[in-house]
Amino acid sequence: MVFSSILFLFRFLPIFFIVYYMAPKRMRNLVLFFGSLVFYAWGEPVYVLLMLFSTLSDYIHGRLIERLRGRRSAKILLLSSLVINLGLLAFFKYSGLNLPLPIGISFYTFQTMSYTIDVYRGEVAAQRNFLDFGMFVSMFPQLIAGPIVKYKTVAGELKERNVPLSAQAQGAQRFVIGLGKKVLLANNIGRLFTEIAGYDAANLAGLSAWMGILAYAFQIYFDFSGYSDMAIGLGQIMGFHFPENFNYPYIATSITDFWRRWHMSLGSWFREYVYIPLGGNRKGLPRQLLNILIVWALTGIWHGAGLNFLLWGIWFAAFLALEKMFLGEWLTRMPKFFGWVYSMAVVLLGWCFFSLEQADKIFLFIKAMFGFGSAGFVNNNSLYLLHNYMILFLVLAAGATPWLKKAVKRWEESVVLKNLFLVAVLLLSIAGIVDASYNPFLYFRF
Repeated sequence: MVFSSILFLFRFLPIFFIVYYMAPKRMRNLVLFFGSLVFYAWGEPVYVLLMLFSTLSDYIHGRLIERLRGRRSAKILLLSSLVINLGLLAFFKYSGLNLPLPIGISFYTFQTMSYTIDVYRGEVAAQRNFLDFGMFVSMFPQLIAGPIVKYKTVAGELKERNVPLSAQAQGAQRFVIGLGKKVLLANNIGRLFTEIAGYDAANLAGLSAWMGILAYAFQIYFDFSGYSDMAIGLGQIMGFHFPENFNYPYIATSITDFWRRWHMSLGSWFREYVYIPLGGNRKGLPRQLLNILIVWALTGIWHGAGLNFLLWGIWFAAFLALEKMFLGEWLTRMPKFFGWVYSMAVVLLGWCFFSLEQADKIFLFIKAMFGFGSAGFVNNNSLYLLHNYMILFLVLAAGATPWLKKAVKRWEESVVLKNLFLVAVLLLSIAGIVDASYNPFLYFRF
């Protein structure tokens, strides 16, 4: 069940909110917990048991770790929790047994791991109410594709939530904007990438290759940030404040800057639970560079078992290391435009590794991008595609910057204009969903 579907928008969501708001406040966590199980089980009826097992395991480990904190046995229990979580993730994701991947396992596994680690560190108290803990793990707004929510971020809101109507309205607006990003922008440009990726890479024109990878860059951004907006909006309607996940990454002027703006909840997780415990930047430059390599190799592997994901992680680790050594200082002295061009070139080439997966196709695609393919740089087909998608590219480029948001913000002074805009986005999105034959969520497979 995806957010951008008639089933979710006109069946599940209205029924859920009717039951949720009719229930007494003390029962709403129960409604959210069981509603989330129904949401997950709709597409994964068997794997809901796996999620419940993971939830129960970390609930028990958290209680025991808190009771034995300061003793050696607490460390053993933490290790036990990590082994179970990572073992389940590795079995389904990396065993090579061709098992269906439990949807969202990478996200909820990291959430529950952060809980037991924080309990061990003494940063949060262990949750004594299994229902509340189960609700934290399974909350349907962010269960499938994040943002990755640390327990300490929402611990207080699990017990008590104050949700004024103004906050609910803001949450609904955020959801509609996210839905529009997904349906009107990501889906439409995704068709272009799918078409170009289906061409014979050996006979691909350079302009077509650049349009294809640029299409993928926009698709994955508006797809994933749109999902995050919808998740944050739904959480806000119910009184939860999930972390932001994107901050206009395509205006970054360095790779370091890009990764402070892209999938911020994952970056924050790796920084807090891997990079800093490894020593971060406290043990000299050589150790820092090693830590960067480890973190980014793991980041690549987190996305999938394919060699392309590992290479993608190492690709970014190399440029982050160069920026730590000397390149970052050079970039600060140069006009920001040059830093932006460099960053976008590195990011777009990185998306080749991420999206195409097969080594021979990646090589031929990048070769074509630089005009070394058999079709040269421009042909009739590439000009035809450019003519058809130019306006959409311009809209996407504007939407990927904060300038469009600043322009739209002026409308907020007029309630009528703002509401007309939101209604138009909602109606156009619904029309797009009804007519959609192409409606994937890219991060569901991670």
